[in-house]
Amino acid sequence: LTAWYGDYGVIADGGYKKLYQTVYFTPLLLALKTKIEVMTGYRFNCVLANLYRDGQDSVGYHADNEKILGINPVIASYSLGATRRFALKHYRESSLNLTCELHHNSLLLMQGALQHYWQHSLVKTQRKVAPRINLTFRLVKAS
Repeated sequence: LTAWYGDYGVIADGGYKKLYQTVYFTPLLLALKTKIEVMTGYRFNCVLANLYRDGQDSVGYHADNEKILGINPVIASYSLGATRRFALKHYRESSLNLTCELHHNSLLLMQGALQHYWQHSLVKTQRKVAPRINLTFRLVKAS
């Protein structure tokens, strides 16, 4: 349900302290990466692809704060398919919570100190929802 794509030689952290060799970008992913780089002004060298089959596939609260992403990582999250709820919660201020709906063909940009102070999640839903693919473009630093 998960795959890493990237530039030749990029090794990506799967979030569980395990490194994976990426598969080189497909022509379609490379074209999409280039378009997102032009839109955002940031460069990316890998993409994590996740398939969410239905409303029970989710990802719990976490921060993308792996050392190989650098101090203030920029992550461009591109959604395809079913609309799903994205939630943010602040580490210290429990009253600070945000949610938004990630629709088909939407792009969410996480940048700056966000990963230092916030955790994010794709929450489960009991609603019947179609599959969703999420592509998170990242810049992995050399270790």
